[in-house]
Amino acid sequence: MEVKPTYLGTMIGLATVAFGLIAAGAWNKFITDVIALFLKPGSGVWAELLYAVIITIIAIVVVRSLANLAQKEEQLRSRLPFGKRPAE
Repeated sequence: MEVKPTYLGTMIGLATVAFGLIAAGAWNKFITDVIALFLKPGSGVWAELLYAVIITIIAIVVVRSLANLAQKEEQLRSRLPFGKRPAE
């Protein structure tokens, strides 16, 4: 049986997303537990607001870092002769 490249790419993408969701759930639990150390149980809305703010800040930092990394990679690739793609 021959495996088509699109099938393999789809399976890799699905597996990546699945593991990403598992990792996100683990981080969610960890951050919730850390916040619970500083806030008394039943803090309600304020605890949820603090959690949302912390998660938003972490998300912004991670996305900006990945964008900077992608930009640096593109700059490096453009300087390498074998990294340039022919014009279509």
